Amino acid sequence: MMAGPQYPYPPQPVPPDPAAAVSIRGLFKRFGEKIAVNGLSLDIPVGSFYGLVGPNGAGKTTTLNMVTGLLVPDGGLAMILGRDVWSDVNAAKRAIGVMPQPGQIFDRLTGLQLLVYSGMLRGMGRDESVRRANDLLTAFDLTGAANTMVADYSAGMTKKICLASAMIHSPRILVLDEPFESVDPVSSANLKDILAEYASTGGTVIISSHVMALVEKMCTHVAVINNGQVCAAGTVDQVAAGEDLEDRFLQLVGGRHEAAHLAWLDGGSNGVATPAAPTGEAIR
Repeated sequence: MMAGPQYPYPPQPVPPDPAAAVSIRGLFKRFGEKIAVNGLSLDIPVGSFYGLVGPNGAGKTTTLNMVTGLLVPDGGLAMILGRDVWSDVNAAKRAIGVMPQPGQIFDRLTGLQLLVYSGMLRGMGRDESVRRANDLLTAFDLTGAANTMVADYSAGMTKKICLASAMIHSPRILVLDEPFESVDPVSSANLKDILAEYASTGGTVIISSHVMALVEKMCTHVAVINNGQVCAAGTVDQVAAGEDLEDRFLQLVGGRHEAAHLAWLDGGSNGVATPAAPTGEAIR
């Protein structure tokens, strides 16, 4: 009897990588009818400076929240340094530092108090927390605001104290969502230097950002996320594929279109002035 046609075996799912800083397989999350993360898989190497980029609503923040133990996934697996995050979420959280958003901190504390609180919350003694807090205040140019309530900080200062609070326990992995937003160029350069030094010692930095130039300059690796899935991942050079990273990003996620033509938006070139309201008549 002749043998029937031979078919290849179906592809087997790739197992998670226990040697990676973060290993994600088939991560899934739905909010009502909206699928925010749709079977996302990704490996983030130890010691990398990893950028997650994507348009608004792509699933970046939802993915990070599930990986860091802040949001329970509907399906899939997330591992941190070889540990399943959701089998022992507290152990996973001890290995990471998550930069809080300004609305998530106790802003009625002073900068020094907030950092000491953050250290002691992680199980550090008071003396060690105070020592590290002062070191961080110096590194982030916040010594002069150490005894000022965080509620009175500028947007950039608040961003810096949030990042400092994520670093005080010397985590093995730092997870930062838009860390340079609202930060002035001088402070931004200092933060970049601190993060680069941290990564050079074997720490892993994961940032979510919309600024392609920043990712291209700072990151060793990048993943482009769209519609809850990874479009491309690898080193920055691999993903850019010989092009400018922003151009490559736009190719991968689509959505760019020609500028809409607004006949009235002409910078005054038609010589027609906007008519003034009649004298004494209220503008409604």
